[in-house]
Amino acid sequence: MALVVVCVFLCLCCWASFYFILCNVNGSRSYEWNCRLVTLVHGILAVCITGYIGYVDGPWPFTYPGTKNTPLQISAMVVSLGYFIFDMAWCVYFRTEGPVMLAHHTMSILGILLTLWLGESGIESCAVLFGSEITNPLLQARWFLKQTGHYGTRLGDVVDVLFVLLFVVMRVFVGGTMLYCELISPRPRFFIKCGGVAMYALSWVFMVDIVRFTIRKSKTWQKQKRSHQETVAANGHEGKKD
Repeated sequence: MALVVVCVFLCLCCWASFYFILCNVNGSRSYEWNCRLVTLVHGILAVCITGYIGYVDGPWPFTYPGTKNTPLQISAMVVSLGYFIFDMAWCVYFRTEGPVMLAHHTMSILGILLTLWLGESGIESCAVLFGSEITNPLLQARWFLKQTGHYGTRLGDVVDVLFVLLFVVMRVFVGGTMLYCELISPRPRFFIKCGGVAMYALSWVFMVDIVRFTIRKSKTWQKQKRSHQETVAANGHEGKKD
């Protein structure tokens, strides 16, 4: 366990160093811009590693929850734990996130710590990491599009639609199936099952915000469609007058 603690500290230092390097290289950009670049890199890295663990290295998380942690699972959790500690400290220092996101980071940190301490259920933690981080690149792309003035384009609409669809599929449906398999299996510890319920409940809190966003977005699209139709109609009448 002492070795794991040292590795987590080293990963924390690596993520922090990466952030400070970005701040020096991208001096013209804001601190949040550089932090989101770190978040984007972690999201892509976490999805690649945990995807390989779930689909190739195994075991299959829906069938074998509560099994002993493998070295690759431990490595994935250590890397993500170092990042979550860094991002949590950054969010608290700059006060950029609300209580829901801070709760998500807190539960992620505690969940990974518990899994590492118990030495089991690493496959579930990696599956949760995969499901929660797979939408992260789209979320960061949305923010970068806003900052660069390209959010109101067709690309921004595509990113929004993909994000909503992927979130609903992975967090609600796949996540619900994963939680069901976790709860009915006799292997996982009680605390691990409680953590799974808490993470799934938090996904529904995010889901409420996404539903509100979807409603606002659909209203915006309807207004744009009506405005476009009125413009076409007006141009058509003017063309007939000419």
